[in-house]
Amino acid sequence: MTADILPSLNPTPSPQSEEDELDWIRLLRSRRVGVATFFRLLDEHGSAKAALDALPDVARQAGVKGYAACPFEVAEDEHRRARFAGARMVAWGTPDYPELLSEIPDPPPFFWAIGDVALLHSPMIALIGARNASSVGTRMARRLAADLSEAGFTVVSGLARGIDTVAHEVALEKGKTVAVLAGGVDVIYPKDNTVLGEEIARKGVRLSEQPLGLSPQARHFPRRNRLISGLARAVVVVEAAAKSGSLLTARNALDQGRDVLAVPGHPFDARASGCNFLIRDGAALVRGAADVIEAIGPAARAPTDAPSRQDRAAASSPVAGVDIPPPAPRAARSLAQTAALHRQILDRLGPSPLAEDQLIRDMGTQSGAVSADILPEIVSLELEGRIIRQPGGLLSKST
Repeated sequence: MTADILPSLNPTPSPQSEEDELDWIRLLRSRRVGVATFFRLLDEHGSAKAALDALPDVARQAGVKGYAACPFEVAEDEHRRARFAGARMVAWGTPDYPELLSEIPDPPPFFWAIGDVALLHSPMIALIGARNASSVGTRMARRLAADLSEAGFTVVSGLARGIDTVAHEVALEKGKTVAVLAGGVDVIYPKDNTVLGEEIARKGVRLSEQPLGLSPQARHFPRRNRLISGLARAVVVVEAAAKSGSLLTARNALDQGRDVLAVPGHPFDARASGCNFLIRDGAALVRGAADVIEAIGPAARAPTDAPSRQDRAAASSPVAGVDIPPPAPRAARSLAQTAALHRQILDRLGPSPLAEDQLIRDMGTQSGAVSADILPEIVSLELEGRIIRQPGGLLSKST
């Protein structure tokens, strides 16, 4: 799945100037261009500017008439807002881009950050949980955030009420913290956390992949959640209901190869049912920071045994006089092919939930598509808000 979404092993033409940054903004903000399509276009055309020039023809081949890329004025306004807010662009392929985030299946081509960007290369642990946290959950979050900070970890969370707020507050006192926002990096939500968000920008990092000035909507939170888990070595769920955003983040973490840990709760407390389900299904049980460190190792340990971004890029270079070819990537699909696959997926979905496995089987039988082709596009449609994922591996079309 990763090979279908990530850029190829060829060096990514990351922005080198303000003009390049504006081209990247225009390309990603253009209609029908998501993360997967952005990287495909960049690989096919060599630069964002060339991809923008080709977009109308590509869209016409996909059956989209009168297509126009994101206007220059829109990108220029976003860039101006970033300067005014003190935000900087962190783009794929640049030294500031976090190593772990670059390894998830759908990394953002760029995001905006306010604060100490160097902090994004520190070992991070995500602490997440219920907005309506209990007093016990709140005390546990405080203890974990304090002990993990003192152990050298940076705490990452989503600046929501409840567990997120407590985790950020304590981490600011004891160490560092990273807040991932669902809306624009300059839009602090909820308003209750305005002072906390400003403090994080001074002592930690606030970041978002969304355009500046964007107020968060429900469909933006799943996108934010994948970044929280993508930045961290592990995700610790302190308190969560059976149907909650925290469990979606835990699912993202598993898909990304991260460790998932959970704090157990009383069987009669609905706010702890999600954590209990996670533990039942194999998540490590957490009684304190020592359990987290035992599961993933100390902060000083290398965050992953997977090849680094630089190692993957170097895999196609001569080493000691010997050419080591990279693994052959799957053939990139054109925008027309991707649009056709999206139509096939959406045509098979309706308001009534359908099992994801059944959808994949049906498409394989009727159109010959394989799961490695279908799964990334299901993720893309889900992130675009066109598909709703429901408990039990069920999917439905958004209305």
